Amino acid sequence: MDAPTDRVAQIMAEWARERPDLDLAPQGVIGRLHRLANHLTEDLVAVYRTFDLSEGDFDVLATLRRGGDPFERTPSDLADSTMVTTGAMTKRIDRLETRGLVSRRQSDVDGRGRVIALTTKGRALIDDAVTAHLANERRLIDEAISPMDAATLERVLTSWLAHYES
Repeated sequence: MDAPTDRVAQIMAEWARERPDLDLAPQGVIGRLHRLANHLTEDLVAVYRTFDLSEGDFDVLATLRRGGDPFERTPSDLADSTMVTTGAMTKRIDRLETRGLVSRRQSDVDGRGRVIALTTKGRALIDDAVTAHLANERRLIDEAISPMDAATLERVLTSWLAHYES
């Protein structure tokens, strides 16, 4: 049986024909990771939409929820955790506050600072959304690769990501 082909294989074959002097091996990894990330993002965002959430909204609510009781953080902590600017975070918080999913209050420690807290409504929504999100992630993995390949992939990606994040 022939190995499965994908768009990256086609691109690499074209480059090999036109520029046989190039080392195309990295493109086989990076190109596939990039294309796969785009496909996965589409599948992940589709679940967020069923809860009327954007990817950024989901990130903020999930960050507050996984932090544990009292489910609150400063806007700058949220921005750092979700890797966006404070300006982008302000827009997300405004949107979530308008929907009654988070609230703002003055910090107990810093009179000038603010604290963002998950509301009861926000906690119920993110609990449902996270449950659906994790089921979706399980489906995406199980329908495409074996448990052994998934474990190997997780180990390799963990090591590679640690290179950038350490």
